[in-house]
Amino acid sequence: MSARGAGAEGVSGAGDGSGEGRVAGTAAGVDFVGATGAGVSGVRDGSGEGAGPPVAVSAGPGRILGLALPTLGVLVAEPVYLLFDLAVVGRLGALALAGLAVGGLILAQASTQLTFLSYGTTARAARRHGAGDETGAVAEGVQATWLAIGVGALILVLVQGFAAPLTSVIAGGGDIAAEALAWVRVALFGVPLILISMAGNGWLRGIQETRRPLIYVVAGLVVSGVLCPVLVHGLFGAPRMELPGSAVANVAGQLVMAGLFLYALVRQRVSLAPHWSVMRAQLVLGRDLIVRSLAFQACFVSAAAVASRFGAASVAAHQLVLQLWNFLALALDSLAIAAQTLVGAALGAGDAFGARRLARRVTEWSEIFSLGLAACFAVGAGLIPRLFTDDPDVLDRTHVTWWFFVCLIPVAGIVFALDGVLLGAGDAAYLRTTTLGAALLGFLPAIWLALVFDWGIAGIWSGLVAFMLLRLVAVSWRASTGRWAQVGAEIPTKV
Repeated sequence: MSARGAGAEGVSGAGDGSGEGRVAGTAAGVDFVGATGAGVSGVRDGSGEGAGPPVAVSAGPGRILGLALPTLGVLVAEPVYLLFDLAVVGRLGALALAGLAVGGLILAQASTQLTFLSYGTTARAARRHGAGDETGAVAEGVQATWLAIGVGALILVLVQGFAAPLTSVIAGGGDIAAEALAWVRVALFGVPLILISMAGNGWLRGIQETRRPLIYVVAGLVVSGVLCPVLVHGLFGAPRMELPGSAVANVAGQLVMAGLFLYALVRQRVSLAPHWSVMRAQLVLGRDLIVRSLAFQACFVSAAAVASRFGAASVAAHQLVLQLWNFLALALDSLAIAAQTLVGAALGAGDAFGARRLARRVTEWSEIFSLGLAACFAVGAGLIPRLFTDDPDVLDRTHVTWWFFVCLIPVAGIVFALDGVLLGAGDAAYLRTTTLGAALLGFLPAIWLALVFDWGIAGIWSGLVAFMLLRLVAVSWRASTGRWAQVGAEIPTKV
């Protein structure tokens, strides 16, 4: 999830820019154990209402897209709003934009490492849902929400206490730090609300209800979108708050989102009492996902730092292509989240064979989609970069990275899908370890060698290629063993 809303997280690190051929059942050489069909038993109708025995559904393209498209809407809604917010604040001038950039960075680091509240909750709730234990599935959301409130309040207090020195260090003091501090002081009150919405997304996805989260997120962003220009510029008689008005609008929208997710939880009529044993299990899963997220952060912060050493044109080109990569990662993540939800439900229903069939089916569709995207970006190599810049130096550097980007898209189709499969199985420890290994053996060495030997931006993107290929090997091997497909309403302590 981004710093200021409740949508974009990313199964495979999309929010960090860390998104990742052959199909016909053996994607990238993976022969999924028992993968010979299209359906899965043990998955309910996705209404999120009532209880009863699981029923079979098809895992064909209609079912997968029915889950993926609303999820994609959730993932992209906030980035679209943030562009609007940026445009509104931009009319205040460069100082306000700089303050927003610094403040947004602080808030992002304070909240986005906790995506386990979405992804861990989805994995655990999906198993309960598949087992026919609707009360247990919703109870996972209750406990995740308690964690969100507690951790969010702690972050709010701690970061408020250190907000002044943090903004000063990042901005180097002066007027930019003062602008950022005024924004951060208000925006931090949204952190518990952001985390509540993460938890709400998690349990609702787990019971295969992806439309309500989209409605809730859009409702909150509409509120923010209406209030932002009114409060920033003092329209219709409102006070002109300038940059802090943006933060107030964001918090108002987050309050609406969190309120809707809480209302959905209360309507389920389950016990709202906190249970430490469940929260502790969620935190164990969360630990692995946090470490994995930090590995992504280390890689992409290092890449940006090294790119800056090669000059302004290289930084601009790197950022341009990276933002396109991030957008594609969100699109592919929507399929990965569908995989996570369906695989978790199948395993909860005791259907390991169906879960493996789902792994194959979702990977095939993700790979077909990614190959189509790669073809579009290959054809548009001469046109698409010019939509963003006409600087000849930046275009020259962009051309260097473009074909790395295009060639990685089909790799991403497989890696993202299998990330979703393994997360749905609760195999977070394996993903943590392999992501760390890929970072330490592939991405980070290439980045710093590029600096030492002056390989330029091509060296940085070679590191991303190494990172993604190592992850491809790791998740493909894991999928091929079938050992991840352990059944039961509870995620095994060791997958």
